[in-house]
Amino acid sequence: MNSSFFFGISTVGYILAMVFYIAYLVFRSRQVGVVATAVTVTSFISQTIAFFLRWGEFYQMHHKLGLNISIFRPPITNLYESLVFFVWCLILGYLIIEFKYKNRAFGAFVTPVSAMVLAFIEMTGMSKEIQPLVPALQSNWLLAHVITSFISYAMFGLAFATSLMYLIKKTETKTEPAYIFWSVSLGLIIVLILAMGLDYLRFNVVATSSETMKKFLFKATFRSNSPLIVVLSWIGSAFVIFLVWLYGPVLKRIINAFNISDNMLDDITYRMIAIGFPVFTLGGLIFGAIWADQAWGVYWSWDPKETWSLITWFVYAFFLHARLMRGWKGKKVAVVAVVGFVAVAFTYLGVNLLLSGLHSYGALE
Repeated sequence: MNSSFFFGISTVGYILAMVFYIAYLVFRSRQVGVVATAVTVTSFISQTIAFFLRWGEFYQMHHKLGLNISIFRPPITNLYESLVFFVWCLILGYLIIEFKYKNRAFGAFVTPVSAMVLAFIEMTGMSKEIQPLVPALQSNWLLAHVITSFISYAMFGLAFATSLMYLIKKTETKTEPAYIFWSVSLGLIIVLILAMGLDYLRFNVVATSSETMKKFLFKATFRSNSPLIVVLSWIGSAFVIFLVWLYGPVLKRIINAFNISDNMLDDITYRMIAIGFPVFTLGGLIFGAIWADQAWGVYWSWDPKETWSLITWFVYAFFLHARLMRGWKGKKVAVVAVVGFVAVAFTYLGVNLLLSGLHSYGALE
C-alpha cells in the first residue's frame, strides 16, 4: 500500500465526516456525533500515514534521479501537496478545539471547508504525481515559508468557521445587515460546492492544468454553452441563497441547542487569528520575501500572489487593530474574519486560476 491508498481513505472519510457532523447538528444525536468524531480521527490518522509515506517516496524518487535533497524536506512543493497539507492542518486544529471545548457542533462548519478543498482536487484532476523540485523550490526557505503559510491558513479557516457561527447566533432579524451577510456567504459556499460537483459529474475530471481548469470551471453551470442552463444556474443559485436566508432562524435554533456561548465563539475566533497572523507575517511574507530574493533576485516584485498576500495581511491586521485598539467585538470583527478567509482563498486558488505570475509552480500541473 502506498500513499495514494491512504490519501484515498482520508478523502472519503472527511467527506463522510462532513455528512455525519451536519446530521449531528440537525438531529442532535450523541451517537451520530461520536461516529463523526471517530471517522474524522480515523481519516486524520490515515492522512498522516499517507503524508509520511509520500515523504519517503518523494525522497526515494529524488535519490534515484541522482538529485541530492535533504531527508527533512517534506513533499509540499506543488498545488496538490500543499492543499492536502492545508486540510491536514485544518483538521488537526479542529480536533484540538473539539477536545478542548468538548463540543462537536464546530465540525459542521469546519469539515465542509475540507470537503470543498478535496472536491476541488478531484474535480480539477490536478496532477498527484511526485515531481522533481524545480530550481525555485530548491531553497532552504521552502520548509519555513510553505509550512508556516499553511499553518496560518488553517488557523484562519478555523476562525472563519467560528465567526460564521457567531454571526448566525447573534443576528436577530432577516433584514439586519449582518444576517444578510452571513446568509449570502453561506449560500455562496453551498452554491460553489454544488457547482463544482456538477462540473465533476459532467466532465469526469477533465481539467489537468491551469488553462484547462480555467476552461472547464463552472462549465456545467454558469459558463455553459447553453444560455438556458446559464439562466437556470443563476436562478438556482439565487434560490439556494434565498433558502439559506429564509431558514436561517432554524439554523440559529439548532446551533443554540448545543449551548455554545457567544463568548466562546468570539474567543476562539480571536485566538485563531492571534496565532495565525504572526505566523503568516513571519512565514508568508518575511520568509517568502527572503526566498523570492534567492530565487528571482528581488525581495518584492508585486507578483499577483504577493499582492494578494499583502491584502490578506491588511485584512487580518485590521481585525487585530480593531479588536485590541478600538475595542471592537462581536459581529463587526466576525464579518472581518469571514472577509479575511475569502481573501485567503483567492490568494491561494483564485490567483493561480485567474491571474499569472512568478508563482507558476502553484498551478495544477
